[in-house]
Amino acid sequence: MKIVIPGGTGQVGTVLKRALTAAGHEVVVLTRHPRGAGEVHWDGRTPGPWTAEIDGSDVVVNLAGRSVSCRYTPENLRAMMDSRVDSARVVGEAVAGAAAPPRVWLQMSTATLYAHRFDAANDEANGVIGGGEPGVPDYWAYSVDIARNWEREQERAATPHTRKVALRSAMVMSPDAGGVLDVLSWLVRHGLGGPVAGGAQYVSWIHDRDFVRAVEFLVRRDDIAGPVNLAAPGPLPQRAFMRALRAAWDAPVGLPATKWMAELGALALRSDTELLLKSRRVVPGRLLEAGFSFEHDQWAGAATDLVRRVRAERGSPRVRDLPFRTG
Repeated sequence: MKIVIPGGTGQVGTVLKRALTAAGHEVVVLTRHPRGAGEVHWDGRTPGPWTAEIDGSDVVVNLAGRSVSCRYTPENLRAMMDSRVDSARVVGEAVAGAAAPPRVWLQMSTATLYAHRFDAANDEANGVIGGGEPGVPDYWAYSVDIARNWEREQERAATPHTRKVALRSAMVMSPDAGGVLDVLSWLVRHGLGGPVAGGAQYVSWIHDRDFVRAVEFLVRRDDIAGPVNLAAPGPLPQRAFMRALRAAWDAPVGLPATKWMAELGALALRSDTELLLKSRRVVPGRLLEAGFSFEHDQWAGAATDLVRRVRAERGSPRVRDLPFRTG
């Protein structure tokens, strides 16, 4: 198959391109800064010669959007919104205008769409959409608006010959440098991977190989359209999540952090505390109902596998071998 991945140069795109190429597919990445074979220039906003790559392709997986790993300033939040909405709009125009349109368009979305909650899990049928929760920062609602508008742009695209799926993805955990696991592992290996603000907030996640398998599953299943949660069925409180990651790294101690300490840490990392403090309790209702089987459904086993791969691929030392020693 020919698979086009707009915005495919980030962590998730790297994971997907690597796996799909290894499986024998032709993969074309649309990027603002093409650097090699299989990469084609686009600006993420306007039609151009890149639309020829979509015409005659089999699958489009649109991952484009400004990284959420940044300070949530008004300027950055607007950039997150515009980059997602504009790219979904122009991909929709390219699909609609194709003489031979792809049979499926998978559009990245986010599990952040769901409400900050502790009491029950959010699936596609019964999940509570966020934006109106009491006692949370006002700008959290803007993150939900981004997700709503992102999905709405795909929904409104006139693509009668192309099935559309919105991927409400949790954090994709991979051994790649610069990804979320890399950041969390750095904290663990420096003795900082403890509970944040008590650690009761839920973390939803998906192993990179299950993410790829889920994408392949959704491409094959012509009967599935609309929103699909891409998250392992075992979300867990942040304190338990980090405990399992510490165990995988053989790190005996993880210092806890209060909210204000988390804010200082997020500032130093040029990130935002929403990524740490929002409770994302998301489960893959539609995938499970359709018969998808996760290879890594619980975090402890997934963390062990991922850390093993980090060590094998990058030669990362064990915590006990490091001079700072955390316990």
